[in-house]
Amino acid sequence: MVNDKMVNKPASSLRSTLAVSLNNYLDAGAIVAGASGLTLWQNYLGLSELSLGWLNFISANCLGAAIGAIIGGFLADKYGRKFIFTYNLLLYMAGVLTIMCSVNFPMLLIGFLLTGISVGVGVPASWTYISESSEIDTRGRNIAISQMSWGIGPMCILLLGMLFAPGLPGEEDGVLFGLVRGLAEWFYGSEAPLEAVHVFSSRIVFFSLFVVAFFAWSLQRRLQESADFEAQKAAGKQAGLIENIRLLFTNRVAVRTVCFLALIYLSWNLVASVMGFFQPHIYESAGGMSNKDANMLSCVSWAVVVLTTYFVSLWVDKIAHRIFYVFGLLCALTAWFIIIGIGVNNIVWLWVFTILWGINNGCSVQLFYALWGTELFPAKFRAGAQGLMFFLVRGLSAVWGLVFTGIYGENGEGFTMAAWCMVALLLTSLIVGAAGAPKTRCKSLDEITKERYGNTID
Repeated sequence: MVNDKMVNKPASSLRSTLAVSLNNYLDAGAIVAGASGLTLWQNYLGLSELSLGWLNFISANCLGAAIGAIIGGFLADKYGRKFIFTYNLLLYMAGVLTIMCSVNFPMLLIGFLLTGISVGVGVPASWTYISESSEIDTRGRNIAISQMSWGIGPMCILLLGMLFAPGLPGEEDGVLFGLVRGLAEWFYGSEAPLEAVHVFSSRIVFFSLFVVAFFAWSLQRRLQESADFEAQKAAGKQAGLIENIRLLFTNRVAVRTVCFLALIYLSWNLVASVMGFFQPHIYESAGGMSNKDANMLSCVSWAVVVLTTYFVSLWVDKIAHRIFYVFGLLCALTAWFIIIGIGVNNIVWLWVFTILWGINNGCSVQLFYALWGTELFPAKFRAGAQGLMFFLVRGLSAVWGLVFTGIYGENGEGFTMAAWCMVALLLTSLIVGAAGAPKTRCKSLDEITKERYGNTID
């Protein structure tokens, strides 16, 4: 057993946290980059709502991430966290490059899939590394910083989307759309179809992700390996892939933990995944907003996420986790009750909805899922357990994305029914999470492992 009070932590866990947190920027950024330009790609390629559902199905929002997570989690336990950081973002850059160059639906699908797989591979290793590299009194803070990066990514991407966006007929274009038009005409010629010019703004947004991914890869490949992983390896306690899977499915404590974490994260993420990918599209199709205004409102929501998460990072290691958890979900439920009772066409209440949903994301279930997921499993299969749960959650979210498009309809006529589904899912996450929230604050990973599993894990 490794005592994380004794192993040598990096001189500053904050530095490594910031480097690894860029994965969260790229995760949420990939989802929202697709979302911000969804209507533009739809017009350019003549896509149906079902086609949009398939894009969501195989993206970083759902199946792509699910496939990557179950692979990446167990690879991180077998070969180390640094192994993932060394190679994974190369796949991400390949996926983003494919999207940037897409001229048909199959290319777009492939790009979304590659990007999604990379996101999934990186998530378990990232959260595990951050937790294992943190001091006892900074573990919650560092996970919150990682979550803050999850908010900064969409905020920046949506800001770019707003600046580069074409306006609706009779409305002004984004401030920088002239640059988009100039680049598009340089590539396509002055006779380029309007839809091809408009979608070029989305290509530029994805290029920004390519640049950040290259920067993140340059930083992460220089990181030291996790001390917990190195200690497990040196002590000969590192089980093989099959053995770790067996332990995960046969140890009663581990099975109960998987069920608890997967349920609270799944019920919340089914809502969040839809909002992450379809939020600007909903504002446009059901709310009648322009692409620019839809991106602006979504950008505000993510700015609220960043501010809220910053506040949480200051107090999460000092105040019971259950308080933040319940507060966030109550904000989410209030937001959806407002939108059901008043509708999506009232701009004032749409702003209230946007702000409340942002507060929910700032102290969200995902933050505590990431924190508890790294705390409640032993080091030998810590990343693998997270990978399995991420696989289950994002895989089922992929199916739900297709179901949602059917409920929602071509023009948002089923929005109210879809909203009631969201309320039911959020209530489930609230009840289960409030009842089962673990008391892990101010305890070392080793102490938590001993309390839950004893001295021997079998």
